[in-house]
Amino acid sequence: MRIRPAEPRDHDAVWAILEPVIRGGETYALDRGLTREQALAYWLAPAHDAFVAQDEAGEVVGTYYLRRNQAGGGGHVCNCGYMTSGRATGKGVARLMCGHSLEHAKARGFEAMQFNFVVSTNLRAVALWQAFGFEIVGRLPGAFRHPREGDVDALVMFRRL
Repeated sequence: MRIRPAEPRDHDAVWAILEPVIRGGETYALDRGLTREQALAYWLAPAHDAFVAQDEAGEVVGTYYLRRNQAGGGGHVCNCGYMTSGRATGKGVARLMCGHSLEHAKARGFEAMQFNFVVSTNLRAVALWQAFGFEIVGRLPGAFRHPREGDVDALVMFRRL
């Protein structure tokens, strides 16, 4: 597998990954009704460094973005969003993207990475981020309206680079 910057030719593949996650509404605080154009504009925004993960056959199986988490005095901390194709779940794509994002963040001069809103029921993501040294530094009780579980906590996770 390899990671490379996202390009306009990747839009269909990125949308194919984003759409089921957005429509499912279980892991991201995004409007479940986002259009393709709105979702791509968000994910591939000019302020984001967007990447895709490709398998050995060249198929896009994951995507992530990295951006400054805040402006001004918080500009040394970055934030990321990651999504993996359903057919690539459990194959190390998220692990590869997280490792790449940490290295990319360091190369960009960021000093820390913060995940602002990790849905607590997304146990695989929480465990993976913790395996990479992220700590849960905050809990937002009932902050996420899960479509099946009802109101669940959202976690703030942080790691120095």
